[in-house]
Amino acid sequence: MTAPVSMSVRPSEEGGGLQPTVEVQVRIPAQFQENVPKPTDESIEIKRVEGFTVYSTQFGGYAKEAHYVEYAGKLREALGETERYQRDVYQCVGYDPPMKPIGRRNEVWFLKQENGAPVAGTGSQ
Repeated sequence: MTAPVSMSVRPSEEGGGLQPTVEVQVRIPAQFQENVPKPTDESIEIKRVEGFTVYSTQFGGYAKEAHYVEYAGKLREALGETERYQRDVYQCVGYDPPMKPIGRRNEVWFLKQENGAPVAGTGSQ
């Protein structure tokens, strides 16, 4: 598997957790980009994603949902109200296999809104 593995998640309506539907994303290595292998499972979809800029924060250890929610909240607070980023969804990112017990790297990403793009979740541009 390639690293990082990320999940697009939405905060729950009640706060303090995540909604039950997530989208898991893995990166396809450069040598396979021109001829991407076809998934054998029909529920797997290949999407090409153009480059993007993120605001991120990093933390260690075995990441649980509560850790991602906590660090997303810290990053949201650090960004404040003036930064332009997608507010209604964020990425939970992991770089390490489950059998790596120490030195683990996890991140939370908020996608930066490019100039002129609407800021999701705010109703403003």
